[in-house]
Amino acid sequence: MENYFSNVPIWVSISFIFIFPITIYFIARTIKQGAINAQISDNQSNKIFLGVIMFFSLYLTYVSIMAFTGLLSENTLPPKVLVFTTLPLIIFFFGFIFNKLIYWKILDGIPLQSLVRLHIFRFVGVYFLLVTYFNALPAHFAILAGLGDMATAFGAIFIAKAVEENKLWSRKATLVWNVFGFWDIASVIISAILTTKYSIEHPESQGIIEMAKFPFVWIPAFAPAVIIFIHISIFNKLKRGEGGDGLEFVLK
Repeated sequence: MENYFSNVPIWVSISFIFIFPITIYFIARTIKQGAINAQISDNQSNKIFLGVIMFFSLYLTYVSIMAFTGLLSENTLPPKVLVFTTLPLIIFFFGFIFNKLIYWKILDGIPLQSLVRLHIFRFVGVYFLLVTYFNALPAHFAILAGLGDMATAFGAIFIAKAVEENKLWSRKATLVWNVFGFWDIASVIISAILTTKYSIEHPESQGIIEMAKFPFVWIPAFAPAVIIFIHISIFNKLKRGEGGDGLEFVLK
């Protein structure tokens, strides 16, 4: 089993294990507040809050078990961590949640700035840089993923504040920032696939198997699907009227 535990110093892994779940709490809290704003009862809103936390807790437990079996650590194309975790979660979000009336009702109740602020969790991208510092990831992949996430998180702080203060340019800035953040996560996924392909063709090269080991497997299993879903939700907020001028900006 220890072969499927991260090779970085234990303090890095432990700090990640304690920090990462905070993301789930903030997502659940934002959804709960959206439910309350949408006139959903306090009792039902609390159930939604607990349901979100329980769902992601069970999901990350499943991911961890998969990692410890070694199945996700096989160097295949496409990467198994994408096939068995990322893709099913994306299908669940867009094939099930996206088509539920309650999603749209809660979305209307979540302020735009609250959705933007959720991306602050992408400061977790610093772990890409830490892992590559300890020679467990290719530098080109880690730098792209880490700096892109951190730039998006940093931008989220200022964009959310501008939206909250109702700056005239805030919706346009939100749209530009949202496109950048979406492009960033898409480029990381593409980079992961290309890096895996290269490592298969050149066995002496370093791949990204470290991201299929516990605990860092939580990143590819959780982040891409959640990030994409939040970005699409922000696009939907803009399209449905909150910051409609942002969409007009693109069309001009």
